[in-house]
Amino acid sequence: MPTKSNQRDKLKRLGIAVVNTEADAILKLTRHIDDNFAHACEIILACKGKIVVIGMGKSGHIGGKIAATLASTGTPAFFIHPGEASHGDLGMITKSDVAIALSNSGETGEVLSILPIIKRLGVPLISISGNPSSTLATLSDAAIDASIEKEACPLGLAPTSSTTAALVMGDALAIALLEARGFTENDFALSHPGGSLGRRLLLHVNDIMHKGEDIPIIQQSELVSAALLEMTEKKLGMTAIVNPAGELSGIFTDGDLRRMLENNTDIHTTKVQHVMTQGGSTIGPNKLAVEALQLMQDKQINALLVTENNKLVGALNMHDMLKAGLS
Repeated sequence: MPTKSNQRDKLKRLGIAVVNTEADAILKLTRHIDDNFAHACEIILACKGKIVVIGMGKSGHIGGKIAATLASTGTPAFFIHPGEASHGDLGMITKSDVAIALSNSGETGEVLSILPIIKRLGVPLISISGNPSSTLATLSDAAIDASIEKEACPLGLAPTSSTTAALVMGDALAIALLEARGFTENDFALSHPGGSLGRRLLLHVNDIMHKGEDIPIIQQSELVSAALLEMTEKKLGMTAIVNPAGELSGIFTDGDLRRMLENNTDIHTTKVQHVMTQGGSTIGPNKLAVEALQLMQDKQINALLVTENNKLVGALNMHDMLKAGLS
């Protein structure tokens, strides 16, 4: 009877064999990035509508992911299940669209059954298939060859290497199109506003800063005791110091207070302008919030004042960054 250790070793060897088989299949796909692939890209780039991705079974799952990747990288796309397509969903396809059909065999009945309607509409057809001589590939305007030598499944039955190859070809299409369109990080962020990248590229200082009466602020002629009261009330760990014209003179922080106490300076008789940090670090309200975070990290500070034309318009601290999901 095999020991637990031997059983684990065997399982690891099986896992490694699958990874190696699929990795080999992926590497050999470079031979299929040919004129058909380039023509498929040209068809999609010329599309005035949307990309309709169609696939059955495991190919359908891969098709859904390909549609999502295309849509998030500048190529509007959606997935249609071929079974549902025959019962009304074909009405979602318009003459300005492009269809991408997936089938490893290229002979999937549910996919082939809707091709006459696609052809009748004059919709260009791109296929991703494991059989370049199949019915699907033959009927396609651009047939992308995603054929493999063998499945990672030792029985040769479960779609493994074949689905991975189709997925990789879909990714290759999406990224080639992304580059061709000049798609940028900002474009990506617009379609991912809820993600971390979206927050980093779309969130501005003005969106998260404290404004109006929430800004801790006192005149430079006031005493340190007044600064402490303002800091306690506004809870940002600092207060801005301004001159009579309302222009920023400096900032008084917890660090300035500690230095005062070390020097036994009287908070009730000392004016804040004599112990504040002159000027202080500032940022504009229209800067990205991530730039404010970088400035705070570089200067090793926990709070930042927001100015426009040397007028104080806001304030924020590291806690605000945490709440915004930036740190």
